[in-house]
Amino acid sequence: MAEASKTEVFDVDMEKIFKVLSDLESYPDFMTGVERVEVIERSGDEVKARYDLNLIKKFSYTLNHKLEAPNRISWTLDSGDLLSKSDGSWDLKDVGNGKTEVTYSINVDFKVKVPGLISKKLVSSNLPSMMKAVKEKAKKA
Repeated sequence: MAEASKTEVFDVDMEKIFKVLSDLESYPDFMTGVERVEVIERSGDEVKARYDLNLIKKFSYTLNHKLEAPNRISWTLDSGDLLSKSDGSWDLKDVGNGKTEVTYSINVDFKVKVPGLISKKLVSSNLPSMMKAVKEKAKKA
């Protein structure tokens, strides 16, 4: 099992960040390694989406999301070819003056045996660039 979490304060309004994060199908436009996101089913604040990624290796998975506007998006794994578990969330907190505390948390298990240090690196190494990409996209929103 690999877990990672990162918190940063963005100089961007919380609603703009939520809008960017909840537009799952736009992730390939600004997130490194995300080749395609397809929304399979949408019902109210619940969204099932399939992700095709290319991070060291190509793989796909489907997540069940819960969109809790304007401050939380959480997910659990529905199915995947490499992952046996993927639970996580984006949590947003308005800290005033148009700034937002953004926390990304994830807990992942792989179907194949992956040494602990490697799985931790796979899960956490992309976090800084992903946070930067979300911040830049939200600033333009």
